[in-house]
Amino acid sequence: MTLENAAPFFAWDVSAYLALFLITTFMIVILDRLFFDKTNAPSNPAPDDKTGLVKFVYFILFLRINKNEKYLNRPKVVQWSAEFFPVVLLVFFVRGVMLEPFKIPSNSMMPTFLTGDFIVVSKMSYGINLPILNKKIIEFNQPERGDVVVFRYPNYERSTKLKGADFIKRVIGVPGDEIIYHEDQLRINGVKIAYEDFKNYQGVESGAGMTGFRHQRELLDGNPHDIILDPKQASRSINKVIVPAGHFLVMGDNRSRSSDSRFWGFVPESYILGKAVGIWMHYDDSFKFGRIGSID
Repeated sequence: MTLENAAPFFAWDVSAYLALFLITTFMIVILDRLFFDKTNAPSNPAPDDKTGLVKFVYFILFLRINKNEKYLNRPKVVQWSAEFFPVVLLVFFVRGVMLEPFKIPSNSMMPTFLTGDFIVVSKMSYGINLPILNKKIIEFNQPERGDVVVFRYPNYERSTKLKGADFIKRVIGVPGDEIIYHEDQLRINGVKIAYEDFKNYQGVESGAGMTGFRHQRELLDGNPHDIILDPKQASRSINKVIVPAGHFLVMGDNRSRSSDSRFWGFVPESYILGKAVGIWMHYDDSFKFGRIGSID
Protein backbone atom coordinates (compact mmCIF):
# COMPACT_ATOMS: atom_id res chain seq x y z
CA MET A 1 0.00 0.00 0.00
CA THR A 2 1.26 3.49 -0.87
CA LEU A 3 0.22 7.15 -0.62
CA GLU A 4 -2.60 7.04 -3.16
CA ASN A 5 -4.40 4.48 -0.98
CA ALA A 6 -3.79 6.26 2.34
CA ALA A 7 -6.45 8.00 4.40
CA PRO A 8 -6.20 11.82 4.61
CA PHE A 9 -3.39 13.02 6.85
CA PHE A 10 -5.49 15.57 8.74
CA ALA A 11 -7.03 14.43 12.01
CA TRP A 12 -8.39 16.17 15.07
CA ASP A 13 -5.42 16.04 17.40
CA VAL A 14 -3.94 18.39 19.99
CA SER A 15 -2.43 20.72 17.38
CA ALA A 16 -5.73 20.97 15.51
CA TYR A 17 -7.62 21.85 18.70
CA LEU A 18 -4.98 24.44 19.61
CA ALA A 19 -5.36 26.00 16.16
CA LEU A 20 -9.14 26.10 16.59
CA PHE A 21 -8.70 27.80 19.97
CA LEU A 22 -6.34 30.39 18.46
CA ILE A 23 -8.73 31.19 15.62
CA THR A 24 -11.67 31.47 18.00
CA THR A 25 -9.91 33.75 20.50
CA PHE A 26 -8.51 35.88 17.69
CA MET A 27 -11.97 36.37 16.19
CA ILE A 28 -13.46 37.21 19.61
CA VAL A 29 -10.96 40.01 20.15
CA ILE A 30 -11.20 41.27 16.56
CA LEU A 31 -15.00 41.43 16.67
CA ASP A 32 -14.91 43.11 20.07
CA ARG A 33 -12.52 45.79 18.86
CA LEU A 34 -14.45 46.40 15.63
CA PHE A 35 -18.02 46.42 16.88
CA PHE A 36 -18.28 46.60 20.65
CA ASP A 37 -15.32 48.32 22.30
CA LYS A 38 -15.70 52.05 21.79
CA THR A 39 -13.21 52.99 24.50
CA ASN A 40 -10.29 50.75 23.65
CA ALA A 41 -7.71 53.52 23.60
CA PRO A 42 -5.88 54.15 26.90
CA SER A 43 -6.89 57.45 28.53
CA ASN A 44 -3.28 58.53 28.94
CA PRO A 45 -1.33 56.62 26.36
CA ALA A 46 2.43 56.59 26.67
CA PRO A 47 4.45 57.90 23.75
CA ASP A 48 4.53 55.22 21.10
CA ASP A 49 7.13 55.27 18.36
CA LYS A 50 6.33 51.83 16.92
CA THR A 51 5.67 51.68 13.19
CA GLY A 52 2.41 50.41 11.77
CA LEU A 53 4.02 47.08 10.83
CA VAL A 54 5.40 46.56 14.35
CA LYS A 55 2.00 47.33 15.86
CA PHE A 56 0.34 44.88 13.50
CA VAL A 57 2.80 42.08 14.30
CA TYR A 58 2.45 42.78 18.03
CA PHE A 59 -1.33 42.58 17.76
CA ILE A 60 -1.17 39.32 15.78
CA LEU A 61 1.04 37.77 18.48
CA PHE A 62 -0.54 39.18 21.62
CA LEU A 63 -3.92 40.66 20.58
CA ARG A 64 -2.82 44.01 21.95
CA ILE A 65 -1.61 47.20 20.37
CA ASN A 66 0.14 48.49 23.50
CA LYS A 67 1.63 46.54 26.37
CA ASN A 68 -0.40 48.42 28.98
CA GLU A 69 -3.72 47.57 27.37
CA LYS A 70 -5.36 44.93 29.61
CA TYR A 71 -8.96 44.77 28.37
CA LEU A 72 -10.05 45.51 31.92
CA ASN A 73 -13.26 47.13 30.75
CA ARG A 74 -14.24 44.27 28.46
CA PRO A 75 -16.32 41.12 29.08
CA LYS A 76 -14.52 38.18 30.67
CA VAL A 77 -14.53 36.16 27.46
CA VAL A 78 -12.61 38.96 25.72
CA GLN A 79 -10.16 39.31 28.62
CA TRP A 80 -9.50 35.58 28.72
CA SER A 81 -9.09 35.40 24.95
CA ALA A 82 -6.50 38.17 24.98
CA GLU A 83 -4.61 36.74 27.96
CA PHE A 84 -4.48 33.10 26.82
CA PHE A 85 -3.79 33.75 23.14
CA PRO A 86 0.00 34.34 23.37
CA VAL A 87 0.51 31.35 25.68
CA VAL A 88 -1.41 28.99 23.42
CA LEU A 89 0.33 30.47 20.37
CA LEU A 90 3.70 29.61 21.89
CA VAL A 91 2.59 26.07 22.73
CA PHE A 92 1.14 25.66 19.24
CA PHE A 93 4.40 26.83 17.62
CA VAL A 94 6.62 24.58 19.75
CA ARG A 95 4.42 21.50 19.25
CA GLY A 96 3.75 22.15 15.58
CA VAL A 97 7.23 23.10 14.41
CA MET A 98 9.89 22.13 16.96
CA LEU A 99 9.20 19.44 19.57
CA GLU A 100 6.18 17.34 20.44
CA PRO A 101 5.63 14.87 23.30
CA PHE A 102 4.20 11.41 22.74
CA LYS A 103 3.41 8.48 24.99
CA ILE A 104 4.34 4.91 24.06
CA PRO A 105 1.05 2.96 24.27
CA SER A 106 2.24 -0.60 23.57
CA ASN A 107 5.13 -3.08 23.69
CA SER A 108 5.85 -2.95 19.95
CA MET A 109 9.12 -1.00 20.33
CA MET A 110 10.61 -2.99 23.20
CA PRO A 111 13.41 -3.05 24.25
CA THR A 112 14.13 0.49 22.95
CA PHE A 113 10.88 1.91 24.36
CA LEU A 114 8.66 0.48 27.05
CA THR A 115 4.94 0.95 27.48
CA GLY A 116 4.56 4.11 29.54
CA ASP A 117 7.61 5.92 28.18
CA PHE A 118 6.94 9.57 27.42
CA ILE A 119 9.15 10.58 24.53
CA VAL A 120 10.25 13.78 22.80
CA VAL A 121 9.96 13.91 19.03
CA SER A 122 12.04 16.39 17.08
CA LYS A 123 9.87 17.80 14.31
CA MET A 124 12.83 19.64 12.76
CA SER A 125 15.12 16.63 12.25
CA TYR A 126 14.14 16.32 8.60
CA GLY A 127 12.89 19.81 7.83
CA ILE A 128 10.34 22.46 8.72
CA ASN A 129 6.72 21.54 8.17
CA LEU A 130 3.52 23.54 8.37
CA PRO A 131 1.63 22.56 11.53
CA ILE A 132 -1.55 20.49 11.17
CA LEU A 133 -1.10 19.88 7.42
CA ASN A 134 2.49 18.60 7.85
CA LYS A 135 3.48 20.14 4.50
CA LYS A 136 7.26 20.44 4.26
CA ILE A 137 8.43 23.94 3.38
CA ILE A 138 12.16 23.48 4.09
CA GLU A 139 13.93 20.13 3.84
CA PHE A 140 17.10 19.36 5.80
CA ASN A 141 17.54 15.64 5.15
CA GLN A 142 15.70 12.34 4.80
CA PRO A 143 15.02 9.64 7.40
CA GLU A 144 17.82 7.08 7.49
CA ARG A 145 17.81 3.37 8.15
CA GLY A 146 17.67 2.85 11.89
CA ASP A 147 15.91 6.12 12.72
CA VAL A 148 12.95 5.83 15.07
CA VAL A 149 10.13 7.90 13.61
CA VAL A 150 6.65 8.91 14.72
CA PHE A 151 4.12 9.08 11.90
CA ARG A 152 0.43 9.40 11.23
CA TYR A 153 -0.88 5.92 10.51
CA PRO A 154 -1.72 5.82 6.77
CA ASN A 155 -4.85 3.76 7.53
CA TYR A 156 -5.05 2.05 4.15
CA GLU A 157 -7.89 -0.15 5.40
CA ARG A 158 -9.91 2.92 6.57
CA SER A 159 -10.26 1.65 10.12
CA THR A 160 -12.40 3.96 12.27
CA LYS A 161 -10.50 2.78 15.36
CA LEU A 162 -7.13 3.83 13.92
CA LYS A 163 -8.26 7.03 12.22
CA GLY A 164 -5.77 9.77 13.07
CA ALA A 165 -3.60 7.42 15.17
CA ASP A 166 0.10 8.14 15.57
CA PHE A 167 2.52 5.20 15.35
CA ILE A 168 6.19 4.85 16.30
CA LYS A 169 8.47 2.42 14.45
CA ARG A 170 12.01 2.07 13.18
CA VAL A 171 12.97 2.83 9.58
CA ILE A 172 14.32 -0.35 7.99
CA GLY A 173 14.09 0.47 4.29
CA VAL A 174 14.47 3.78 2.46
CA PRO A 175 13.28 4.55 -1.09
CA GLY A 176 14.80 2.15 -3.61
CA ASP A 177 15.85 -0.50 -1.07
CA GLU A 178 15.17 -4.17 -1.74
CA ILE A 179 14.02 -5.70 1.55
CA ILE A 180 13.78 -9.37 2.48
CA TYR A 181 12.90 -10.48 6.01
CA HIS A 182 12.67 -14.22 6.53
CA GLU A 183 13.04 -16.34 9.66
CA ASP A 184 13.96 -13.12 11.53
CA GLN A 185 16.91 -12.48 9.24
CA LEU A 186 17.03 -9.11 7.49
CA ARG A 187 18.56 -8.61 4.05
CA ILE A 188 18.86 -5.17 2.44
CA ASN A 189 19.86 -4.89 -1.21
CA GLY A 190 21.15 -8.45 -1.11
CA VAL A 191 23.33 -7.87 1.97
CA LYS A 192 22.70 -10.07 5.00
CA ILE A 193 22.51 -7.91 8.14
CA ALA A 194 24.62 -9.18 11.06
CA TYR A 195 23.38 -9.67 14.64
CA GLU A 196 24.89 -9.88 18.11
CA ASP A 197 23.28 -12.17 20.66
CA PHE A 198 22.63 -11.20 24.29
CA LYS A 199 21.12 -13.02 27.24
CA ASN A 200 17.38 -13.65 27.03
CA TYR A 201 15.27 -10.57 27.62
CA GLN A 202 13.86 -9.81 31.07
CA GLY A 203 10.56 -7.97 30.72
CA VAL A 204 9.15 -5.54 33.27
CA GLU A 205 5.72 -4.07 34.04
CA SER A 206 3.44 -4.32 30.98
CA GLY A 207 6.24 -6.07 29.12
CA ALA A 208 6.69 -8.87 31.64
CA GLY A 209 5.17 -11.28 29.13
CA MET A 210 8.24 -10.77 26.93
CA THR A 211 10.54 -12.38 29.53
CA GLY A 212 12.55 -15.12 27.85
CA PHE A 213 12.42 -13.55 24.39
CA ARG A 214 15.64 -13.68 22.37
CA HIS A 215 17.56 -10.42 22.72
CA GLN A 216 19.75 -9.34 19.80
CA ARG A 217 21.46 -6.30 18.40
CA GLU A 218 20.72 -5.68 14.75
CA LEU A 219 23.81 -4.10 13.18
CA LEU A 220 21.99 -1.92 10.67
CA ASP A 221 24.43 0.42 8.87
CA GLY A 222 25.73 3.02 11.33
CA ASN A 223 22.57 2.78 13.39
CA PRO A 224 22.67 -0.51 15.38
CA HIS A 225 19.78 -1.17 17.74
CA ASP A 226 18.37 -3.88 19.99
CA ILE A 227 15.46 -6.10 19.04
CA ILE A 228 13.62 -8.95 20.75
CA LEU A 229 12.22 -12.09 19.13
CA ASP A 230 9.71 -14.71 20.19
CA PRO A 231 11.73 -17.94 20.70
CA LYS A 232 8.71 -20.10 19.88
CA GLN A 233 8.04 -18.82 16.38
CA ALA A 234 9.50 -16.56 13.73
CA SER A 235 7.83 -13.20 13.25
CA ARG A 236 6.02 -12.04 10.10
CA SER A 237 8.18 -12.28 6.97
CA ILE A 238 8.70 -10.08 3.92
CA ASN A 239 9.35 -12.19 0.84
CA LYS A 240 10.87 -9.41 -1.28
CA VAL A 241 9.77 -5.82 -1.79
CA ILE A 242 11.21 -2.67 -3.31
CA VAL A 243 10.52 0.46 -1.25
CA PRO A 244 8.84 2.95 -3.61
CA ALA A 245 9.93 6.56 -3.99
CA GLY A 246 8.60 8.86 -1.28
CA HIS A 247 7.95 5.97 1.13
CA PHE A 248 9.67 4.07 3.93
CA LEU A 249 9.47 0.53 5.25
CA VAL A 250 9.23 0.41 9.04
CA MET A 251 9.23 -2.31 11.68
CA GLY A 252 8.93 -2.45 15.45
CA ASP A 253 11.87 -3.61 17.55
CA ASN A 254 9.62 -6.21 19.20
CA ARG A 255 9.39 -8.06 15.92
CA SER A 256 6.80 -10.61 17.04
CA ARG A 257 4.47 -8.05 18.64
CA SER A 258 4.44 -5.19 16.16
CA SER A 259 1.90 -4.06 13.58
CA ASP A 260 4.11 -2.48 10.91
CA SER A 261 4.95 -2.39 7.20
CA ARG A 262 4.98 -6.20 7.07
CA PHE A 263 1.22 -6.12 7.67
CA TRP A 264 -0.16 -2.91 6.19
CA GLY A 265 2.39 -1.40 3.78
CA PHE A 266 4.74 1.56 3.48
CA VAL A 267 4.79 4.88 5.32
CA PRO A 268 4.50 7.92 3.01
CA GLU A 269 7.19 10.49 3.72
CA SER A 270 4.54 13.20 4.08
CA TYR A 271 3.01 11.26 7.00
CA ILE A 272 6.19 11.29 9.08
CA LEU A 273 5.88 13.72 12.01
CA GLY A 274 9.43 13.60 13.32
CA LYS A 275 12.27 11.64 14.87
CA ALA A 276 12.21 10.26 18.41
CA VAL A 277 15.18 11.72 20.27
CA GLY A 278 14.68 11.02 23.97
CA ILE A 279 12.61 9.92 26.94
CA TRP A 280 11.51 12.62 29.37
CA MET A 281 9.39 10.51 31.73
CA HIS A 282 8.27 6.96 32.35
CA TYR A 283 5.18 5.76 34.15
CA ASP A 284 3.57 2.36 33.78
CA ASP A 285 3.17 0.59 37.10
CA SER A 286 5.52 3.13 38.66
CA PHE A 287 7.84 6.02 37.83
CA LYS A 288 11.23 4.96 36.51
CA PHE A 289 13.57 7.94 36.52
CA GLY A 290 16.45 5.85 35.25
CA ARG A 291 14.85 5.74 31.80
CA ILE A 292 15.03 9.50 31.34
CA GLY A 293 17.51 10.52 28.65
CA SER A 294 18.35 10.31 24.97
CA ILE A 295 18.07 7.15 22.91
CA ASP A 296 20.88 5.42 21.06
